[in-house]
Amino acid sequence: MADHRQSKKRRYIAWGVAGVVVVAGGGIAATTSMAATTWPAQKTFTGRAFDTCAAPSLAAMKAWHTGFYGAAAVYIGGKNRGCNQPNLTASWVKSVSAVGWKLIPLYVGSQPSCGSGGSVKISASTAAAVGKSEADDAVAKASALGMKAGSPIFLDMEPYDVTNTSCNNAVLTYVRAFDKELHAKTYRAGYYGFSSSSAKAIATATNKTDLPGNLWYALWDKTNTTTSDWPWGSTQYTGHSRGHQYLVNSKESRGGYTITVDRDAWDGPVAITG
Repeated sequence: MADHRQSKKRRYIAWGVAGVVVVAGGGIAATTSMAATTWPAQKTFTGRAFDTCAAPSLAAMKAWHTGFYGAAAVYIGGKNRGCNQPNLTASWVKSVSAVGWKLIPLYVGSQPSCGSGGSVKISASTAAAVGKSEADDAVAKASALGMKAGSPIFLDMEPYDVTNTSCNNAVLTYVRAFDKELHAKTYRAGYYGFSSSSAKAIATATNKTDLPGNLWYALWDKTNTTTSDWPWGSTQYTGHSRGHQYLVNSKESRGGYTITVDRDAWDGPVAITG
């Protein structure tokens, strides 16, 4: 479902290979405006994960931590976020991190004017200013949850008509302003989008300045990989900078808790907590 981030329907993700590694500096775009910044070491995860529109209870997270999944994506904010988050607190983040979960922060900001996702749209005249202000909000939300500087924030961009030049240019302006502000506040820039549209616009942009250094692409081919079906050049988004959503609406039960999940293969950054 292309619009599940703006709906009350649950949304979840699974990742492909087991293991965790911490590396320095990865996932930062080559052309950025943050050369003088001292960056914390990046924390990455390679393995299975899930996400849901509303973060599950701590009890559910404990029950689901069986070794099959190791990470969970959570919606930290944004004007187009679809669900309330009664469980998503700093205490919850601390507790699930102590259990062993790795977390991927998602932010659902303004959406393209030429797309169907979201009620708050990107306007060409205000794209840069809104991108900056929404990045400030995203950082404030992440920090309040205990997701520290050096963490990634993935900007969720739903499908849109990338052949609409004025709309596409406004989206890129917004994304660049959002990412530049994340970098200024020492947070890494990630981006969720569809391989046929919103992710394609980022991956194929000629000017890479201030575009995200981590790309999470939706391609529902039921193939658990971030490499064999990678739609763009093999040298792009290497070094633990990719996620792949490959299956949606998979109803699964663990420890007495049933959740419908979307599955992803993941080899990318996760929040720095604790």
